[in-house]
Amino acid sequence: MSVRAAGDVHTLLGKGSEFEGKLSFEGQVRIDGKYSGQIATKDTLVIGEGAKVNAEIQAGTVIVNGQVEGNIKATVMVELHPPARVKGSIECPAISIDKGVIFEGTCKMENLSNGASKVPPALGAPAVAK
Repeated sequence: MSVRAAGDVHTLLGKGSEFEGKLSFEGQVRIDGKYSGQIATKDTLVIGEGAKVNAEIQAGTVIVNGQVEGNIKATVMVELHPPARVKGSIECPAISIDKGVIFEGTCKMENLSNGASKVPPALGAPAVAK
């Protein structure tokens, strides 16, 4: 019986691979090749350096080191590390963009998890006394 550490990759689309279609998975997936289509998971997607992804992505956490063209929606967070190049919109509650990353698009930060509560009044617009 093998035990996997929390950061272990469960599935790998390796360098030189090309895939087109709909990808849904549990656990962490790493893409190092070319991918085109749709990706859906509640877990972690890692886009490796040298990867070229053209997709609509919905995931828990998205970590980008390669190229992504398409929209990213994450319920936990998005991390962009050099030499990442992202073109499209990003929606997530937390984002990290390192120096050297190229990002062309829009970013909307909000809690995307199901049943998400609204921003508490103390953090949102000031309450208006009547």
